[in-house]
Amino acid sequence: MISDLVRKASEEYYKGSPIMSDEMYDHLLGLTNIEDIGYSDNSEKRFPHLYPMFSLQKVWEGEDKPAWKKAFVSPKFDGAAVSILIADGKIQKILTRGDGKQGLDITRLLSTKLPQEFPTKDMYQITGEVVAPKTIANARNYAAGALNLKSVDEFKTRDVRFIAYGIDMSPTDTYETDLDFIHSLGFDTVRTLSNSEDYPQDGLVIRINNNKEFYDLGFTSHHPRGAYALKKREEGVVTTLLDVEWQVGKSGAVSPVAILEPVMVEDALVSRASLHNKGIIEALDLDLGCQVEVIRAGKIIPQIIRKVQ
Repeated sequence: MISDLVRKASEEYYKGSPIMSDEMYDHLLGLTNIEDIGYSDNSEKRFPHLYPMFSLQKVWEGEDKPAWKKAFVSPKFDGAAVSILIADGKIQKILTRGDGKQGLDITRLLSTKLPQEFPTKDMYQITGEVVAPKTIANARNYAAGALNLKSVDEFKTRDVRFIAYGIDMSPTDTYETDLDFIHSLGFDTVRTLSNSEDYPQDGLVIRINNNKEFYDLGFTSHHPRGAYALKKREEGVVTTLLDVEWQVGKSGAVSPVAILEPVMVEDALVSRASLHNKGIIEALDLDLGCQVEVIRAGKIIPQIIRKVQ
């Protein structure tokens, strides 16, 4: 049941309509033996990435982590990952991450917010994140949803930007200078963006700086061995689940809301928390009167992450 819910959440996320928070997804994923590898279907034509877009292994603060001599640390932005293929001085194709091997063609959309010509004729795949400002409610959903728009004119009105975090194959000796090279092409990068705090982040990326050492370590079927995402577990507060109410959203969808014994979570008094859908109630094995751990996902939205036995 939990595995089915995680796969469903992965499917909806890569469609641009997430059904749960990152914190909830990470928690449920940790209860399964499946990998976070993305999603693909056959409803729309998919195109292959020039190089696979691997996910990153998650390491939580306090856990053992690789002891590399020289590593580059950058923010892990929370948006929608894409690849940009450039060659002959122009953009050739822009794809959503999809399942990491193939993605949807969004060239006509995202190219409107990117440089049109480049001072190189070589072929590169540049990877990065499409993000929206933190001031926009549900910024990650907003960014992912923008990439699903049919209208180019409407997309142009969306407050999103592309922030590059990688290039294949590396044109320089270090990751740091790779990012400088990407910036010289006219892209914002995780190294050069001056207002990075304006965009949602969900941890740090730690990567071996020396590219030869990075590629020598190789890859698993899911992630590189020379990089990982360092994440901080949200510390929750335990309270009692008193009741569950069902509410109708603007789209007409019906979703459950947990009624809680009021409790202070950080600096806010919390008495209600979204449960998103019936599947989460079943996956967490919730029942009235049970003890639950509550966090504020993204420091804002009250979220039950587990039943306290």
